[in-house]
Amino acid sequence: MSEPVLLLDTHVWIWIVEGVNGKLSPSCLDSVRAATGDRRLLISVISIWEVANLEAKGRISLSMECHAWVHQALTQYDIDLAELSPEIAIDSTRLPDYAHGDPADRILMATARHRNATLVTGDRRILEYARSHHVRAVNAFSQTAWQ
Repeated sequence: MSEPVLLLDTHVWIWIVEGVNGKLSPSCLDSVRAATGDRRLLISVISIWEVANLEAKGRISLSMECHAWVHQALTQYDIDLAELSPEIAIDSTRLPDYAHGDPADRILMATARHRNATLVTGDRRILEYARSHHVRAVNAFSQTAWQ
C-alpha cells in the first residue's frame, strides 16, 4: 500500500514552517518529513487565505512579510498547492452529516475528500468528524488516525 498524501491544516502548516514543532507529535513530524521528500504534501489555497487573514488581523506574527513567507513555505517544503475548484467549493457545503459552519474547515475537508488525502490537524471537531469515516484525518498531537 502506498503512503498517504497529507493535507496540512493551516495551524499545522504554520507551526511546521515557524518551527513550533513542540506542539506536534514526533510521529506527525516524521510523517510530514517523509511526505515532503515524496511530494505527498498538500496545502489548500484556503490555508494561504487563512494565514494572510490571521497575520493582517495581528492574530499571528510571521517570521517575514506574508507574501515572502507563503512563497518560502511552499517551496522550502516542496508543497503542492491544492486549488479551490468549483467541485470542492460546492462539496464543502454538502459534507455528509456535518453541521459545523467554519467555511475554511469545510473547504479543507472537501479538499481532502477530493484529493484522497489525509488531513493533518489538531482541530477536535474535524477529528471527531473523521470518526464517521467521511474524511480521513490524523491527530497532529498524537498521530491517532481514523481511516
